[in-house]
Amino acid sequence: MEKKFSKKELQTFDGQNGRPAYIAYNGSVYDVTDNLYWIDGNHLESHSAGTDLTSELDEAPHGPEVFEAAKKVGILED
Repeated sequence: MEKKFSKKELQTFDGQNGRPAYIAYNGSVYDVTDNLYWIDGNHLESHSAGTDLTSELDEAPHGPEVFEAAKKVGILED
């Protein structure tokens, strides 16, 4: 059974002070803690962990294929 995250709970996984860094995309929650592009929960000074990035991906220089390498840890509840 997949863990369900509320948006409020997701915010606690911000990658700060040793906390894991999780992001959401299209209803799935991914662990980006060990990703070199997500240092301390910050992605290239453009995005922060603990948030739903679904609406922001259109502006990224990459597509959703980047999530294939990330570990899915649950789903985001509405």
